[in-house]
Amino acid sequence: MGKKSGDGSQQKLGRKQYEAEMAVLQGELVALQEWVKATGTKICIVFEGRDTAGKGGTIKRIVERVSPRVFRVVALPTPTDREKSQMYVQRYLPHFPAAGEVVIFDRSWYNRAGVERVLGFCTPEQSDAFLRMVPAFEKAMVDAGIILLKYWLEVSEEEQTRRLESRINDPRKTWKLSPIDLKSYSRWYDYSRARDAMFEATDTAWAPWFVADNENKKRGRLNIISHLLSQVPYEAPRQHDVELPKRQKAGDYREPALTVRRIPTPF
Repeated sequence: MGKKSGDGSQQKLGRKQYEAEMAVLQGELVALQEWVKATGTKICIVFEGRDTAGKGGTIKRIVERVSPRVFRVVALPTPTDREKSQMYVQRYLPHFPAAGEVVIFDRSWYNRAGVERVLGFCTPEQSDAFLRMVPAFEKAMVDAGIILLKYWLEVSEEEQTRRLESRINDPRKTWKLSPIDLKSYSRWYDYSRARDAMFEATDTAWAPWFVADNENKKRGRLNIISHLLSQVPYEAPRQHDVELPKRQKAGDYREPALTVRRIPTPF
């Protein structure tokens, strides 16, 4: 599903141009935020994809300049024994958006169609039942007024290898390298088959999948955010002139003779 080498979209994007484009898009995300708050809109965004495909970095840039009270990121840990005994999608429901919220799932209920299926954490029958159920489940979400956007981030085998190796050799990234990642790395085509089955069963008119090539992270992030904004009929809020009020005078205030613990300043 990746693009051929030599495609212009794979050429590096300069940091200055990237940040300039990102600043414009992040300004639009703030406008989206204000519209969501004013209208009570509910938005749910699902990010799935290959390991190392850049889901976390993309989400980070989406939420970087917006309010965490409006944009919430949900990245659920391994289910507890109690959650394992529940209806499968049950633990995701409490995290769904209320009016005036945007919820971003960093992996989602689609774990059952991907990692759980490939690594044997569920039976084939359970995964097949999940795929049959999901379209109706997502139709209920949309019918309840939730704008549902589903993104699959794709990278090539070679790029995945490069990114995993960089995690091994960079102490800032070792926390990203889990035993599951290592198991998954050897199962590339099993994941491809699971992805294909997932698309076939759950790409619907009311909740389609959008595939993003993220071989080049900078371009991928810009493309994803731009597309996300195009899928919501928001309107930018009217700008108001803002003037800082005059600050009060000190009057009888004096700095107290207190001993405070200041942090060291090695930089």
